[in-house]
Amino acid sequence: MAQEDKKEAQKAEEEQGKPTETVEEALEKEEEKEEEPLKEETEPKEEETLTPPEKEEEVKPPSREEKPEEEEIVEERIYTIPLGKAWIMPPRKRTPRAMRMIRAFITKHMKLEAKKEGEEEEEPRTLVITNEVNEKVWERGVEKPPRKIRIRAAKDKEGNITVYLAEGD
Repeated sequence: MAQEDKKEAQKAEEEQGKPTETVEEALEKEEEKEEEPLKEETEPKEEETLTPPEKEEEVKPPSREEKPEEEEIVEERIYTIPLGKAWIMPPRKRTPRAMRMIRAFITKHMKLEAKKEGEEEEEPRTLVITNEVNEKVWERGVEKPPRKIRIRAAKDKEGNITVYLAEGD
């Protein structure tokens, strides 16, 4: 970087010393400036050549797909959740209502209790609805959610619940 700055400063001084510069000379200088960064990009760095590809694989953090396998599932159930009552709502509020209905159904049937005033401060148990379920409900837009949906709810040892789309759907 410092060398490039020095070269640019020298070129600027030369340009000031030369009152008249032809168009061809100016174009040649611009081409030289463009070629210099390209040469630097094509040259391999010493760090990249020294590290073998095997070590890079070991350094990578585990992917998110592996994470659910590590968690111990205490309880797993498959439910068919009726969403027909979401159709009572005005058209633009149906799918948001269907999502709230899924959340309420899982909270009730998987016994995920909300905090009470007398309880101690512990980590709150969470309910996670996966993107698969969300996309399935929102598939036809805000006005036409599905009439029912099959889901698989898994509770881990900490009491957190994750809702997946049931296989086959």
